[in-house]
Amino acid sequence: MSGDKPENNGKNEDAVNDHNSPYYIHPSDYPRQLHVNDVLTDRNYTDWSQEMLNFLFAKNKMGFIDGSIKKPEPNSSAYMAWMRCDAMLKGWLNTAMEKEIRTSVKYTCTAQEIWADLKERFGKGNAPRAYELKQLLTTMKQEGTTVSAYYTKLQSIWDEIQSALPTPVCGCNGCKCEIGKKLHDLREKERLYEFLLGLDCEFGTIRTQILAMKPTPSLGTAYHLVAEDEQQRAITSGRRSTVDAAAFQAFIPKRKDQNVSQSKVGKKDGKRTEVERLEHCDYCGKDGHVQEGCFKKIGYPKWCPGKAK
Repeated sequence: MSGDKPENNGKNEDAVNDHNSPYYIHPSDYPRQLHVNDVLTDRNYTDWSQEMLNFLFAKNKMGFIDGSIKKPEPNSSAYMAWMRCDAMLKGWLNTAMEKEIRTSVKYTCTAQEIWADLKERFGKGNAPRAYELKQLLTTMKQEGTTVSAYYTKLQSIWDEIQSALPTPVCGCNGCKCEIGKKLHDLREKERLYEFLLGLDCEFGTIRTQILAMKPTPSLGTAYHLVAEDEQQRAITSGRRSTVDAAAFQAFIPKRKDQNVSQSKVGKKDGKRTEVERLEHCDYCGKDGHVQEGCFKKIGYPKWCPGKAK
């Protein structure tokens, strides 16, 4: 009978093919796609959930997670489109979990129920994670890395702490009141001190200069000052290495055999060289040569004046 058929089937088809519709599924989408950097574990729910929410928002599928897109009745024209989208989301969520967690939500009916279950289990464990992050923050040191790499590590810890323990803000529009400004300045100062505290000893001078500034500079300004100091230090070190290398090349000592050969050539200023003083001929009893080179024994050369060959 015509009354048993879903109504508005034409509108449903338009929604499925409309790129702006939450029911639209791209031809390249399939359930076993991994759309986050790391799968969900029992220690990274905060980062994982943020990444997954960003992805679902970009895909226009947030309504299936927060419950704003209700499940239609089975006789509705949108029922099959909703079921396809929900099945796709369940596949994405399951693929982005560890095997043990995936098993625990295997028989959950909808993507919304999976999301609520994960939030109930892992979303309330912020206190231990916040404590761990605070402890990591107190022990964070530069340890020879670049200022940029060190600052990036600190920023990731700060962001995660902010997610686990959000800083309270006032309720005014845009938080431009005096209370909001003081809260922001307090957080900036705390982060500035944490950044300066972990720098290597070689940045002691610039650290003292920053702390002596009135008023105290912002975290961004302090980072740029330290980075510029690092760059100048690298340039100076490169120049010193070049000069040292040139000096080393200029003052390379002569080889021992070269000195000995030159000392055997002859006398300088009528004085015997050290080698000549050490050499002694047992055949003729004179110094300056050895028996193997004694002309009296082996014969005089032609160029020797007054001596026969």
